[in-house]
Amino acid sequence: MQPTRRNLPQLFSDARRWFEEGLLAALEAAGATPVSPTQVQLFAVLDDQGTTVSELARRMGVTRQTAHQAVHGLVAVGLLEQVPDPASARQRLIRRTEEGERAHHQAGAILERLEQQLAERIGREAVDALRAALETPWGRPPPPNS
Repeated sequence: MQPTRRNLPQLFSDARRWFEEGLLAALEAAGATPVSPTQVQLFAVLDDQGTTVSELARRMGVTRQTAHQAVHGLVAVGLLEQVPDPASARQRLIRRTEEGERAHHQAGAILERLEQQLAERIGREAVDALRAALETPWGRPPPPNS
């Protein structure tokens, strides 16, 4: 019996999990504030100048409630803060605190090391080709029945 070929979304999910697990383990080993995979994803989509909870939810592909819970967990540990949005009196922006900036830079350095380790395992050419394919604009998904 031949094994079932896994589709690309499954492979992307496994690759993302590999990076998340490596990042979370390295942060824990360094004594950083514990965060969840959802909170890591939130940090990845947060603009430097701040982002609304609604926009964070859209970028993460989660409900506003899920993004809100992740934000409040990170506010509680001092990694994020809420500030008034100068463009809208009704909204607030979520942005990194000084400690959040340090954590963000630490995570970036860890991810660079993980990418280097991946290149050592599968080859620099494969990693560069993967990066090039993922950075190429794919356009909108095709309509049904095309």
